[in-house]
Parts: sequence; structure tokens; C-alpha cells
Amino acid sequence: MLDQFLVLPEMTIMDTLTKIDKNTKGIVYVVDSDRILLGAITDGDIRRYILKNQSIKGDARDIMNSSLMYLEKGHASRAVSVMRENKITSIPIVDGEKHLLYIEFANGTKRYEREDLSIPVVIMAGGKGTRLRPYTDILPKPLIPIGDQTITEHIMNHFERFGCSDFTMILNYKKEFIKAYFMEGERKRNLSFLEEKEFLGTAGGLRLLKGKMDSVFFMSNCDILIEENYSEILDYHKKQGSIITLVCALKRQVIPYGTITTNKEGAAVGLTERPEFEFLTNTGLYVIEPEFLDEIPENTFIHITDVIQNCIDKNKKVGVYPINEDAWMDMGQLEELEKMRSRMGL
Repeated sequence: MLDQFLVLPEMTIMDTLTKIDKNTKGIVYVVDSDRILLGAITDGDIRRYILKNQSIKGDARDIMNSSLMYLEKGHASRAVSVMRENKITSIPIVDGEKHLLYIEFANGTKRYEREDLSIPVVIMAGGKGTRLRPYTDILPKPLIPIGDQTITEHIMNHFERFGCSDFTMILNYKKEFIKAYFMEGERKRNLSFLEEKEFLGTAGGLRLLKGKMDSVFFMSNCDILIEENYSEILDYHKKQGSIITLVCALKRQVIPYGTITTNKEGAAVGLTERPEFEFLTNTGLYVIEPEFLDEIPENTFIHITDVIQNCIDKNKKVGVYPINEDAWMDMGQLEELEKMRSRMGL
């Protein structure tokens, strides 16, 4: 929640310090009642104030740094590089009037104000997770821990920040294990299960939703985390009028070698040292209209990319919502799993 990083100018220094201790990030941002950004306070600012004044009396406005760094929304893609260049661990993102929109952190996570989208979320959790063996020989992929919670719980937590609390999991591999974990756990959610009778690929299981979904819904793979504003994704989807919107990360790939271009005779006509390529890649998060389910054949193994291509071939509108690659965490492979844990500080 964004609130744990915000204080009003009149908050006491002691209460400000308490909030900094609780959010564990070493900083809070000072805003007025309209959420206009006024300044920042670090735990170091408070220590220096106490040493100088030999007192903790006062309020947030007395110690805030009003010359803090921030970025307007249109430049938010620069957040990670700006933090790295200035050796800071967070940066606020504002609109043109300095209303605070969200805070981005150096590990790629973001904190937004809670919204109330109240639309269903479907989590595809039926695969065997073969790329995560030997973990998945014991645990199904949806239950692999990231810190003290499973990956699926982290996914649900993020949707809940945006008011999405109606979850459906599509299961197959080790389905009884998964159901028992969530049904017997201490945290009770509005969670239902649909079970594949056989493996149906990344889209076949969605057909089980036919007749059960009568409005737009999110669909997420069970091995990804997307630190983005889901409200903006949904709004974009609706404005575009798409049957499905793919959330795609802009990736940059550097070839670590010099490349050579030749002509038909085999003679070199150009050399490029360490060329860089940019491309959009599918993250595994989608916004889906119920009509999309009609495009999925019943009781058939099929991947969602094939269904999407069929929609494109039929001239049905397929949307793409681009995000920065730092907003996408994928634990589909062992190496990526460790990266996710590291980025989340777990």
C-alpha cells in the first residue's frame, strides 16, 4: 500500500520515524491532503535533526527535503537509470501538477494507492513446471515459496491492492495438493477451482470458464509478477475495444559480439560492434473479454498464442500494453526464480 510511505506535513517527527521503521525502506514522502508531493524524509534526516537540536520535538515539515528528485509520469521509464545514477533507492512518480501517482523502488517494485477494480482474476496453475525441476517434483509450481509466501499468494496480493479479490485457479498437476494448501490455510480468500481432466495447454483450460465469466477479467500465469498499475492496463484495454490485451515487456538484448553484414557475393558490407535489439515479449498477463472464450475449442490441447493468432487472422482486435522490462518478474526457470527472490529482497 502506498500509504505506508506517506506522511502529512503536520505529522510528528516521532510518528514519522515509526512509519519509516515499519515500511523498512528508510524513507517516507511528505504530501498534502490532495496528495501533492512536498518533500521526502529519510531516517538519516531524522538522526541529523536530533543531533543538531538535541530534541525530537517538531513535525515532518521541519525536517523534510523539499528539493527531492521525482519524475513526471511521461518519463517514468527512466526511473531505474535515474536511481542508479544518483545512488538512491526510490523515486516518486507524479503528474503535471505534482500529484503523487506511485513510488518506484530500485528493486523494480512499485507502490500504488489502492483502487477498487473489482473484476475477476484467473490464474493458470495446471502445468507441470518442468523447467523448475527438481523443485516441482515435490511442490507444484503455484506453491513454490518466494520468501514466506507462495508465488501465487504474491500474485493475489498485488491484484488485491487494486481491489481485485475474486480469484479462480485452473488446476491439473498436483491439484489436490494445491487445493488443500489454500482451503486449509489461515488466510481465507474468495477463491474457486476449476480442474482439467487432462492437460490442455496454456489456453485449453480457459474454455472451462465458458458460461462462468460474463464480464472482462484478468488472466495471469502462475509464475510471473507484474509490478504495474492494473487500473491503467484495464482502462487501456477498454478504450482500445480489444477482445484480448497482452501485457508485453520491452526487452533490450545486446549481442556480445561484433556482427557482420555481407552482400550476395559474400563480401562484407558492414560491421556493427555489440548491436542492440529491442522487442516486445509476452509476459503472461492478459485482459480478456468473455467472447475470447468462444475462440477456444472445447476439450482440446491448445496454447493461448495459437488462439490469439487465430483472432488476429479473423481481424479481431488484439491489444498490446507495453511495460518496462523491470516491471516483469518471471520465475519460470531456476535462474529466474533466484533473480525474483533477489529483486524482492527475499
